[in-house]
Amino acid sequence: MIVTAVPNVRTIVVEVWRPLFALFVWDCIVTGVYLWSPFTAPSLPLTIFGSALALFLGFRSNSAYQRWWEGRVLWGAMINVSRNLARAVRSFLPDDPARDLKRTIVLRQVAYVNALRCQLRRHPVDGEVLRFLSQGEATPSLARTNKANGILDGSSRRIDAAMRAGLIDTIQQSHIEGLLVEIANAQGGMERLKNTPLPNQFRFFPTFFTRLFCLLLPIGLVETLGIATPVGSTIAGLMFLAVLQIGDDLVDPFADTVHDLPLSAMCRTIEIDLLEAIGDEAPKPLQPVDGVLW
Repeated sequence: MIVTAVPNVRTIVVEVWRPLFALFVWDCIVTGVYLWSPFTAPSLPLTIFGSALALFLGFRSNSAYQRWWEGRVLWGAMINVSRNLARAVRSFLPDDPARDLKRTIVLRQVAYVNALRCQLRRHPVDGEVLRFLSQGEATPSLARTNKANGILDGSSRRIDAAMRAGLIDTIQQSHIEGLLVEIANAQGGMERLKNTPLPNQFRFFPTFFTRLFCLLLPIGLVETLGIATPVGSTIAGLMFLAVLQIGDDLVDPFADTVHDLPLSAMCRTIEIDLLEAIGDEAPKPLQPVDGVLW
């Protein structure tokens, strides 16, 4: 996620320079044909076209931003529930003989959020999980298709075993299980966002109509702007291309690009809070790199 107050011009140029350069070349061709040939440019209702396109692109960008914001809300809930889980385990389980079990549950939750982060970003999971869990502790979960869910199931089984051993009562188990259900619900929402793209109409038609509008733009402006058409048309086209690119950038909040949610930083926040809760040394919070927080 870009955290600088002013957008990086280089980032903007890298994302839109190809269609913008093509538009500038087309503008020059149209301007040259108009100035040095007998052809006249037809009158086009660009105001109507542009207004309709702006509404279409605005609706699409809002839909993409809603997905991005929903992902942030789900990860905010994950941070809160992880803290609540650590506090409940630390409070309910007795120090003796459940000290190791408390530590195990907390470390499993840290491993879980990092595994979920890797799954959403399509990164390898095993290495992140083994940073917090031993090979024997992690193997059953890593053997499953949904490794993060496997870690969560393992934590639930350990809480159930603690109840059967008399370390906690059924009310305490029910409270902890409720927290695990909240975690699973948040994961399900994240997977829904990741695996359900915008409908094809939201992806194809905005791109098609934006490019068509950019093709018509110099034809409709050349009578008014004359030799300045390439400049005016390119600047106007940049606005529409930028809005189109914004929708593409925000539609997948877990794609591991500079525009997406800082999952690594949020996982580090959970790691710090939970390790400090059990008295372990915690790492420092992640800092932005070149204005981007990962």
